[in-house]
Amino acid sequence: MASEIRDINLAESGERKIEWVRRNCSLLRELEEEFSKTKPFAGKKITLSVHLEAKTAYLCLVLAAGGADMHVTGSNPLSTQDDVAAALVKAGLTVHAWYGATEEEYFTHIRHALECGPNIIIDDGGDLVNMIHNEMPHLIPNIIGGCEETTTGIIRLEAMNKAGALKFPMVRVNNADCKHFFDNRYGTGQSVWDGINRTTNLIVAGKIVVVAGYGWCGKGTAMRAKGLGARVIITEIDPIKAIEAVMDGFDVMPMNEAAKVGDFFVTVTGCDKVIDEEDFAVMKDGAILCNAGHFDTEIDMARLRKIAVETREQRKNIMGYKLPTGQWIFVLAEGRLVNLAAGDGHPAEIMDMSFAIQALSAKYLVENEGKLTEKLIDVPREVDNDVAIRKLAFLGKHIDVLTEEQKKYLNSYDL
Repeated sequence: MASEIRDINLAESGERKIEWVRRNCSLLRELEEEFSKTKPFAGKKITLSVHLEAKTAYLCLVLAAGGADMHVTGSNPLSTQDDVAAALVKAGLTVHAWYGATEEEYFTHIRHALECGPNIIIDDGGDLVNMIHNEMPHLIPNIIGGCEETTTGIIRLEAMNKAGALKFPMVRVNNADCKHFFDNRYGTGQSVWDGINRTTNLIVAGKIVVVAGYGWCGKGTAMRAKGLGARVIITEIDPIKAIEAVMDGFDVMPMNEAAKVGDFFVTVTGCDKVIDEEDFAVMKDGAILCNAGHFDTEIDMARLRKIAVETREQRKNIMGYKLPTGQWIFVLAEGRLVNLAAGDGHPAEIMDMSFAIQALSAKYLVENEGKLTEKLIDVPREVDNDVAIRKLAFLGKHIDVLTEEQKKYLNSYDL
């Protein structure tokens, strides 16, 4: 099927963005060179659904350099950059995506990207897996396996696997150390505040920031808020993570209490209705809400739109909602991923590591076709370590190596 994009004439702008990413992604550059020679994906079709901006585009080009027939779509209606999509089409890839897609258009694009009959899928949030299993099961026999990029997608996969519904192997890329330690913490932390700051043009110092969820993404978001001078409150359902937040110097309380005092709210949980009608009702006039979880359900936007007595766009990507109680609250990027819908996503150097994990995990699936007995698998430790070693080398850093005597000591019980 032919590509479906907004405007091929935007390609030059997209090419410049991709070139900047290539310059700053040392790991992917090295893999592109290796894959160009070894062609690990020769004869294979890959369907990819990830936020379609320049870093994702470069991953697609690296996989294509390895011989893959790439079919690309987005994983969020507001994160696709039309010039980047055009650049990929100009480079010979098949793309089905555009910015601002309706829900119907969004799922049509995913469906069309899958109609090629992929051998490998690369998913972000689980929409590819969900559509294959529920609408297009005839594709399953041809699929070697896939990779899942984010926490939300893994939550869905684990539920499927527990129910015995997952029909092909999926690699939990998000669980790799070189992914969640850096992408989720440092990448999310920086990109969330980049999105908030460029959208609101308001100071963070002296404000109260409420971060819902203290996983790796929440840790990064809270750390950066603290660095910007905010007082940070964490809301959690996990008592261990709550203790960790307290010992990291943050206050902890239930959302309905935090809602009364917060100036900025950031949800990063992977759950739905984290901020709901009861919370809206007690918020300050002028409270600013945004989401950094995958889906736009963490803030109960459906209910907010229903109870609002007036709505008004304040700035690009800021919608105001006047409540029956009289106060206004403001939501960034329609409650979708603020770092991508209102920003450029994670820094290139961070996604370099995450997408290197993606590329090498896809290669692992091809190399082990028919050999994997589990349906939900972790990134092999050797892949994680390979990425870390390569990254250290590019950073010009070196580490110690165990001597044979030390190895013997660590593997012996007779000390």
